[in-house]
Amino acid sequence: MTTQPRPLSAAEIARRLPDLAALTGVRSGKQTYYSAYQRSNERLQRTVAAMDSISGALVHSVEGPRALLEKIVRVASHHLDARWAALALTSEALPSTRPRFLATDADGLVLDDVADLAEEASRAVQRVEAGDLPLRATQDDEDGVVVVPMMLDGHAIGGLVAAPQDDIPLEIPDLSVLHILANLAAVSLHTGDLYRTGLAQQRRAHQLFEEVSEQARLLSVRDEELRAAEQRLRVADQRELLENERRRIALELHDSVAQTVLSAGLVVEMLRGDFAAEPAAGTRGSVLPELDRARDLMSTATEQLRSVIYALNHERAAENVASLPELLAEMAAQHRPHLNVRLRVEGSPVPMGTAAEHALARTAGEALFNVAMHSDARRALVRLRYLEDCVVLRIGDDGDGDPAAMRRTVRLARRGAADGRHRGLLGMALRAEGLGGTLSIRRSRAGGVAIESRVPLSGVLPGTVRSREESDQ
Repeated sequence: MTTQPRPLSAAEIARRLPDLAALTGVRSGKQTYYSAYQRSNERLQRTVAAMDSISGALVHSVEGPRALLEKIVRVASHHLDARWAALALTSEALPSTRPRFLATDADGLVLDDVADLAEEASRAVQRVEAGDLPLRATQDDEDGVVVVPMMLDGHAIGGLVAAPQDDIPLEIPDLSVLHILANLAAVSLHTGDLYRTGLAQQRRAHQLFEEVSEQARLLSVRDEELRAAEQRLRVADQRELLENERRRIALELHDSVAQTVLSAGLVVEMLRGDFAAEPAAGTRGSVLPELDRARDLMSTATEQLRSVIYALNHERAAENVASLPELLAEMAAQHRPHLNVRLRVEGSPVPMGTAAEHALARTAGEALFNVAMHSDARRALVRLRYLEDCVVLRIGDDGDGDPAAMRRTVRLARRGAADGRHRGLLGMALRAEGLGGTLSIRRSRAGGVAIESRVPLSGVLPGTVRSREESDQ
């Protein structure tokens, strides 16, 4: 049969119900229950108000960490109804942080000077600065001063100290509130220290950036100076090339052509003397005028050669020679006293390097010299074309030169079978090949000879080109 549970007595029901203190947090009998509850409710209201005040300070980050720390000190003082309260750092923690402590008196006035503190507060701050801190919040039995450590990464960096009113006992919730306030202060101080360190690093980075920018500017200036110096050296090198070419032409004119003209003049003069002594008047009358004319022509040619040699041996103004077109213009000017030379440049000039441009200029000079001395030409055209992948230099004339004979001379010179008088043609070919190009000799449109040197731009290495002719010498 089923047994019915017996009803519990009033005593048993009382024993099984939860303790009143466990439900309310207030340990009290019936006679004092309301007053204890009221005191607990007041503490709870102060705690909530303290948290609300701290949260308000946290969201006003524009005011900086000091505003938050002042708020924490005031909240701690108000929560404990303290005579004074203070936040202080140990002497070794966060050395760049200022001020090292903040305190508030009973009137709520914030102080940051030790001289303004009461003696009791000053002793408590000195204790914190010395690092004499407990691991947990404690209250001194003698003077009632509460000390709460500020912990950061497991180390005490300072403390929150306060002197509550004597008639207010502290309970665990009070100490918990103080721990929260101390931890907020520690985080705020650490954040402020990181912020100051970041600002210092930012200023240092800006300073380094300014220094690097200045160095970059100076390097740019030095680079421009080096470029200008390189250009001056290039011009000086080109002027030296022109002077060497002038001296070479002048020497060859003096040693070969001028001597030949003088010798021819002497022969004409001797023949004139012989015919003047001939008794046959008929023959003398027809030959002597022609010999006189030949003598005058020889004299005129000698004077012209002397003028050319003098001009070549005296420096021309070439301060602005800085490119291959200007070099060719100078070369053309050297031959204009006895040859009508025109220069035509097509395309945009591309720097090829001093050695490459000198090699092409020497080719032009050699070709013009051959035109002036051997082809009986009156006009010559120097044509320089800058194409996408190569540079083409062409020298054409209207003389009586034979391209086939000149090509045969080059072939014989390569085999060493030439007579040595036409090494200039071989030198032009070797210079073109030294630049990775070719040299061709064909009939020009004007009826004379056209010599063309075609040099690829990709094969030119500035400052390193040497022809095989120069290597053999």
